[in-house]
Amino acid sequence: MGQWRWVIGVLVAAMAGGCGDDPGSAARRSADEAKEVVVYTALDREFSEPILEAYEAKTGVQIPAKYDAESTKTVGLTNTILAEASRTRCDLFWNNEILNTLRLKKRGLLAQWTPPNADDFPETFRDKDGTWYGFAARGRVLIVNTQLVPRESDRPSSIYDLIDPKWKGKIAIAKPLFGTTATHATCLFAALGERKAKEFFSALKANDVKVVSGNKQVAIDVAAGRLAFGLTDTDDAIGEVEAGQPVVIVYPDGRPDGLGTLFIPNTLAILKGAPHPKAAEALAVHLLTPGVEETLAKGPSAQIPLNARVTTKLRVETPRTVRAMVVDFETAAGLWDRVSAYLVAEFGASP
Repeated sequence: MGQWRWVIGVLVAAMAGGCGDDPGSAARRSADEAKEVVVYTALDREFSEPILEAYEAKTGVQIPAKYDAESTKTVGLTNTILAEASRTRCDLFWNNEILNTLRLKKRGLLAQWTPPNADDFPETFRDKDGTWYGFAARGRVLIVNTQLVPRESDRPSSIYDLIDPKWKGKIAIAKPLFGTTATHATCLFAALGERKAKEFFSALKANDVKVVSGNKQVAIDVAAGRLAFGLTDTDDAIGEVEAGQPVVIVYPDGRPDGLGTLFIPNTLAILKGAPHPKAAEALAVHLLTPGVEETLAKGPSAQIPLNARVTTKLRVETPRTVRAMVVDFETAAGLWDRVSAYLVAEFGASP
């Protein structure tokens, strides 16, 4: 009997060792895990890649990044994450907007975490449950060709100018199925209600709006004089302004009774079940430091810092300098599927 106890004891010890109770083995796994973090990022590669490469060079952590495709923007990466839900491959999702991040939260796919400087960000742009944090925002603006519309008094000042018949066939938006244009559309449904929002988009379509591949193309077409004005993002608009093109940026609906300009943050979220959670959190904490937002603000994209500690001079307006649109992002995210189906029917099938 004693001999059997000895045999059983040896087997238990061997199984315990195989399960990783050895401190040295656990330390080695922890060290291996810290050497890599898989990032899916929807922010344009030209803006996000230098930030990630600088982190790699500083820390030695490898970042195999998956970037968005211009044709599908955030939706493509979100669908990839959803498809991989049973076997998560992404550690950190760096989204260039917010609603698709909230869609992932609703599916229970995001982990909770708290950066040490969480309180430096406005409550509007961070999750009360700690699953996502917003930073480096962009404004949804009108870009106007000053040669085609030389007098300031004649220039559009509201998104409702997009449905004014006098601009029929002279306006553009990005395809509203992806990226910030889809986010903007869904936020309008949340702010205006379904009936008024549908009336707006029906009138927009009836006004022969040109629907192009992305916000950058809107800015390019307006700068080239092919269109009088269009709806785009601040990063695309400022690029044309600083290239010396005959355009100006208009922050829409700034009157006291107006909707205000919609500001959309980049968001960071760590996936639940991420292969490298500690490395993901370390990178996320780094991306939320003032230095990163300052770099993005000074760079060609002119991203708008949300961290209260960033004091660098900005080239675009912010939620603190112009009237900002008030929107419940959680409510908007809940409308995503219905709005998306409507927009697909109105503006073309999703790929």
